[in-house]
Amino acid sequence: MNLIRISSWNEFVALTSTLDGWAFRGHQDAQWQLLGSLSRHLNDFVPGPASWRAREERAIRIFRRKAHNYLSDASVLDEDLRCLALMQHHGAPTRLLDFTKSPFVAAFFALEKTVTDSAVFALNTPVLWNATPIGRPELTRDEIDPRLKGNFERHFMKNNREIIWIGEPTQMDKRLVAQSGTFVMPGVIDKPLDEILSHYASDRDLITKIILPPSIRQEAMRALYRMNITNATLFPDLDGLARSVAFELEIIWPGLIDDPAGAGY
Repeated sequence: MNLIRISSWNEFVALTSTLDGWAFRGHQDAQWQLLGSLSRHLNDFVPGPASWRAREERAIRIFRRKAHNYLSDASVLDEDLRCLALMQHHGAPTRLLDFTKSPFVAAFFALEKTVTDSAVFALNTPVLWNATPIGRPELTRDEIDPRLKGNFERHFMKNNREIIWIGEPTQMDKRLVAQSGTFVMPGVIDKPLDEILSHYASDRDLITKIILPPSIRQEAMRALYRMNITNATLFPDLDGLARSVAFELEIIWPGLIDDPAGAGY
């Protein structure tokens, strides 16, 4: 993994402007591994991966059996990737890793609540789009596409192929659209993404980790606020609006102290 430590917000903007077409993911702690929520949950509460496959299968089965009660259109559960995306959206642990096509959205998630070094991971999707694991040229992106019926079970659920797939469901929800989101689906859940990527041959960096010091947070968050990148816009519902109020507590624009009612702010 290529590692870059920046010292200013302008440096981050300049660096990411050269990564056209890449995908990004923000971590509020730079020490966190590139693991999906399912991997983190199982690591914490179910030591030893021997039963992980069966547990994941059961979790998805339970969700499919019961989620239709809360959906106006239960057909969203039919496509494996869309079902997993729905689970992820509502807080269930899944193997998916959320990425975004915007480095600024990733920076928001990295910096919003950090008090230490945070990180933005940049994934070289233009190269990975056509890459295959070493020695497995047949495992192309189209071949393993989890949106195609049977492919999730064939290529991913068995947890024995160190592969990744990058993309979105055939239909995207409001949150995914608002965040310019995309997903990375790993073929194994007991290894971090960068370790899986080590099985892909390339003469170019496949993943870069950008370390963000806490000293840039104030400037960066204000810049992101001016870009209209807030919880209210990234989570377009009442929950997102409520979460956005936390940063409003930090903002003091010129004139605000003299206008306690906040007129115009």
